[in-house]
Amino acid sequence: MSKQKFYITTAIPYTSSTPHIGNVYEAVLTDCIARHKRLEGRDVFFLTGTDEHGLKIEEKAKEAGVTPKEYVDKMSAKIRSIWDMFKISYDRFIRTTDEDHVRTVQKIFTKLYEQGDIYKSTYEGNYCVPCESSWTDSQLVDGKCPDCGREVTHPKEEAYFFRMSKYADKLVEYYDSNPEFFIPESRKNEMLNNFIKPGLQDLCVSRSSFTWGVPVEFDPKHVVYVWMDALPNYISALGYDPENPGENYKKYWPADLHVLGKDVVRFHTIYWPIFLLALGEPLPKTVLGHPWLMMNNDKMSKSKGNVLYGDELIELFGLDAVRYYLLSEMGLQNDGNISYDSLISRTNTDLANIFGNLVSRTASMIKQYFGGKVPAAPASDPLSDSLKADIAAETAKAQQLMDEYRVADASAHIIAIFKLCNKYIDDTAPWVLAKDIQNNGEALARVLADLTEGIRCGVTLLQPFMPDAVQKVKEGFGFGDLSFENAGRFIYDAAGRQVGDIPILFKRIDKAAFEKEQKAKAEEAERKAEEGKISIEDFAKVKLVAARVLECEPVPKSDKLLRLVVDIGTEKRQVASGIAKYYKPEELLGKTVILVENLKTAVLRGVKSQGMILASSSGEDVKVVFLEDSVPAGAEVR
Repeated sequence: MSKQKFYITTAIPYTSSTPHIGNVYEAVLTDCIARHKRLEGRDVFFLTGTDEHGLKIEEKAKEAGVTPKEYVDKMSAKIRSIWDMFKISYDRFIRTTDEDHVRTVQKIFTKLYEQGDIYKSTYEGNYCVPCESSWTDSQLVDGKCPDCGREVTHPKEEAYFFRMSKYADKLVEYYDSNPEFFIPESRKNEMLNNFIKPGLQDLCVSRSSFTWGVPVEFDPKHVVYVWMDALPNYISALGYDPENPGENYKKYWPADLHVLGKDVVRFHTIYWPIFLLALGEPLPKTVLGHPWLMMNNDKMSKSKGNVLYGDELIELFGLDAVRYYLLSEMGLQNDGNISYDSLISRTNTDLANIFGNLVSRTASMIKQYFGGKVPAAPASDPLSDSLKADIAAETAKAQQLMDEYRVADASAHIIAIFKLCNKYIDDTAPWVLAKDIQNNGEALARVLADLTEGIRCGVTLLQPFMPDAVQKVKEGFGFGDLSFENAGRFIYDAAGRQVGDIPILFKRIDKAAFEKEQKAKAEEAERKAEEGKISIEDFAKVKLVAARVLECEPVPKSDKLLRLVVDIGTEKRQVASGIAKYYKPEELLGKTVILVENLKTAVLRGVKSQGMILASSSGEDVKVVFLEDSVPAGAEVR
């Protein structure tokens, strides 16, 4: 019998900067859900990737002195490496520069144009380059972008537009007939009240003022604008073609779940479904708009200096602890928070004290009392029956919550299973039973067999959260079956197996020692940052003057050096400068440059050099710093 499909996606992050831990959360959340669905026996296709076109990328590439493609190649690879570091189990990592995606976007644009949904006009409005979003005057906040608070530009250019209002009524009908479309449901009212009821504006879907994008097939001076380019990745990855959809598209579409941040809900619940309605394609089943992960209760921002990065957190706390924290901290309604203090607290309580301690104690007692072999379970007793019933109930609740995508709530019920096991240890006191093992051997065997099964039930559910830690426990106890079919049932799978060496899963973190170490690291980093820097007194010793170039010629037998004679007002100086690869002599004659006037004389290739000309370098390119011709020779530069 074929498996039931489950198609799940993240929003694709923009390649303008390195994702911080708040961005990584989305990939980890989606990964947890995807892993859970696989363990349920579903045929899962998990898509993630990168969004790589637009004016912002073109500008970033120019600043870096590289082509846009070189820039996005580097950034996409970096994002993918972060996803891999967090063990994101994607089935495809799509890039909007991929050839199949580009072809699909072009075909979609042409189809929508030919059927009258797209038309040419003039774009004029308020545009936020960082957000790549257009806003009406009424949507601006104090004249600035309502999303990021930055200044907006006011471009005017020829562009193509999509007739959004044509499909507004159909979209509202879909909302009403598909109550599962929005998670959380409150997002529906936000979209209706803030965007649909005031009247949908036609959407700009091309730009002609820059070139880094998917060219419009029938009008190549235009490139497809961000949302008409980015959003179709969810179907282009499956081989969608307006005329002949591929087999993967037929198999997996519509998406069962789009996972994305609350800041892009509008684009995924208004723009995207309207594009699909125009194409005559099914709409996604559910859009989960998760809250933000805050840093010390403030939105993460590089400009504020309150950003944490995933690789740094993994180095400090380990992958399992960071994944678990992200998944257990964030609910569906309210923003979550991350800080070193909160990470330490949850690691010490849930992971070290409750989960890790249970595993360690149980393995140690089996080794001490039964020679390392997991005992078979004798007949049950009331305490054993109660443990089994309670674990079955917690398992059912966790499974239900995972099916509702309430991952953080589900994690609390998984940890509750380990708490039940720890309480069972306290209630049965196996160390007391072991004092008279001849009479209490059966009871002791039952306790340790039950504890082993309780651990198996818990780690079965924990697999999507912390796959590495679960694997260590599975190998240590010799669990053969961690399928969801037996998640809440005591099947005594490991009976008779030898318990191996299980490493300490989570060490308790001494908060005071941690803070002391972090302070020392920060001080050392600050010290290193100051190394090699000069004081203001040192800088004052450097004398910079304006120098007019009187003569310039190549230095014989050197392909790097030019010999210049410059006038510094009080005298003429000879200088040898390594700029021959970048300037012809005639390009420098008569120019005013900046000379380090009080540099000791040096001899380069037999040429006496009485100073140094200032120049800037970017990659392999070098540019001499020129002054206005009106600056007199010898003028001091400060």
